[in-house]
Amino acid sequence: MKTVENNYETDSQKILSYQQANGGEFWATADGNLLKGAPFTTIESPVYLLDLGMSKDDSIMLKCQEKIFNTWMEDGRFRLIPKGTIYPCQTVRALNTLCKMGATSDERLQRTFDYLIDTQEADGGWKCQKYSFGRGAETNYSTPMTTLIALDCFRHLDTKAYEQKLNNAVEFLLQHWDIKRPIGPCHHGIGTLFMQGEYPFRSYNLFYYLYVLSFYSYAHKDLRFLNALEELKQKIQDGQVIVERVVPKLAKLDFCEKGKKSALATKRYNELLKNLGVG
Repeated sequence: MKTVENNYETDSQKILSYQQANGGEFWATADGNLLKGAPFTTIESPVYLLDLGMSKDDSIMLKCQEKIFNTWMEDGRFRLIPKGTIYPCQTVRALNTLCKMGATSDERLQRTFDYLIDTQEADGGWKCQKYSFGRGAETNYSTPMTTLIALDCFRHLDTKAYEQKLNNAVEFLLQHWDIKRPIGPCHHGIGTLFMQGEYPFRSYNLFYYLYVLSFYSYAHKDLRFLNALEELKQKIQDGQVIVERVVPKLAKLDFCEKGKKSALATKRYNELLKNLGVG
């Protein structure tokens, strides 16, 4: 079976070589934690491989999908960490990976989407009630990163039934462009690190922010979105995306080498432009 595009075979083999590095199978820990061991986890590694061209029907993908679904709960949440509180960021990460694996139509995920709609905050976002930095005024806001990933999930649906709710989430993120300062319990801000475009999409940053928002027409003509887009355009060289930030363990892989042009990151950028009707 052809696993990935020939250009990225070395990268894929490197990622696959970490399958048991965390003590369990398919990048999990021995006790079933699917988030520990970043950036090579059960939640993240399949997404890298999909970007590299692995088929959604590959046996590894199907086994990872099963492993993630095994953590699904009847109320729609996912328990990715065997013990402890379940936070919305964990549920949206699991949902996002499953959507990218092509499982969006699974009836269990519909319950998860319903759970997200039912738990949306008044400001339009989703909030992880974990106050590692205390309870300052900034924690009255939802969590920008969790909200961004939630919107990344909903883009895989026909969202007409949720349109106003999702527009509220988009508005929350657009407001953060003006606020700039760190908000939410996890203190996500728009500063130097945010402005460094990251690929693969792993954190709250300019490139991922714009990519996700581009799927929502509510943002397309908004001045805040357009100003952010102009900042990204200033970083494009000869039509190519330069990877400015990447987690160290991924930095030497060809598809996302730091400081180099990335064909796959550029593919995402072109998708963004297409969503705006200019690509």
